[in-house]
Amino acid sequence: MGQSQVFEDGEELFSKMMGIQVGKTQIQRVSECYGEHIEEEHTRHIETGESAPPIADKEKDTVYVMTDGSMLFTVEEGWKEIKVGRVFAEKDCVAVQEKRNEIVKSQYVCHLGDAQEFQKKFEYHIDDYKKKVCIADGATYIWNWADAKYPEMVQILDYYHAVEKLSDYAKEQIPDIGQRKQWMDKQEIFLLNNGAATVLQSIEKQQGHTPAAEIRRKAVVSYYGNNLKRMQYKTYKEAGYMIGSGPIESSHRNIVQQRLKLSGQRWTIEGAQRIVNLRAYQKSNRWEEVLEIIKLAA
Repeated sequence: MGQSQVFEDGEELFSKMMGIQVGKTQIQRVSECYGEHIEEEHTRHIETGESAPPIADKEKDTVYVMTDGSMLFTVEEGWKEIKVGRVFAEKDCVAVQEKRNEIVKSQYVCHLGDAQEFQKKFEYHIDDYKKKVCIADGATYIWNWADAKYPEMVQILDYYHAVEKLSDYAKEQIPDIGQRKQWMDKQEIFLLNNGAATVLQSIEKQQGHTPAAEIRRKAVVSYYGNNLKRMQYKTYKEAGYMIGSGPIESSHRNIVQQRLKLSGQRWTIEGAQRIVNLRAYQKSNRWEEVLEIIKLAA
C-alpha cells in the first residue's frame, strides 16, 4: 500500500476496504523500513559479487540497457536528480497491436543522487550479459560510463531526441510551416539512411536568420557532432535494434512520477529512496523477494 499510494490515501483504503485501522504514519514507517532493507540487500549483493536474477540467456540474448534522470524535490537539498535504469531482453519486447509493442519483463534500478553510486547498482544487473545495446538521450555521463565500462556495448542515440533537436532549430530558422515540414521530412530521410553526417555538414554551413535560430543551430552542431557514431539508424534497424528510448521515459512516469511527484508531497532523501526501492521491485515482478526480506526481518 505504501509503495503504490499516498500514505494518507492508504490509511483511508485500509479503513474502507478492509475495515481495519492502519494509520498513515505506520504505513510510512513500515514501508520505509523494508525499503531500507532492500537497499542493504542490494549493497550486500554487490559487495559479495553475487549475480542479479537473470532475465535472459546471458550468452545469447540481446538486452537493452537504458537510463535517464528526472528531478525530485527533497527537504534537505531541494531539487535533486533521481536516476532510473531499465534492463530488458529483446525477446521480451512483443507485438500487441500492429504498431504497438509491449515489454513484458524488465529489471529496474533507481537511485536518488550520485551518478557513480547509481552506476554500481545498475552494473550489478547488466554485467553478465554479453550482448548489450544502450539507447540514451545524449547525456555525456552515460556515454562516458558506457565507453569506460562496456566498450563492446552498442551505443545508440535516441532517434527522437535527434529529431527534436533538429525541429527546435527549424522552428526558429524557417517561419513558413509548409516549408519547415518539407525541410524536416528531407532531414529525417537522411537520418534514417545513415546520413546524419550529411545533415550535420549542411547545418554547419548555414547561418541562423535570428539570434535565437543561431543558438539552436549551434546546439544541433554540437549535439550531432558529439554523437555521429551513435546515429547510424539504418544499420541499427537492419540489425533489428530499437532506436528509441521511450521505454526508459515511461519508466520515470510509472515508477517515480506516479508515486513520488504528486501534489503536496515532501520527501527526505532517505524516504524517497526507500519508497522507490519498493516500487522498482514491484515493477520488476520481484515482490516475492520483498516478502522474503520481511520474513527474515521478522
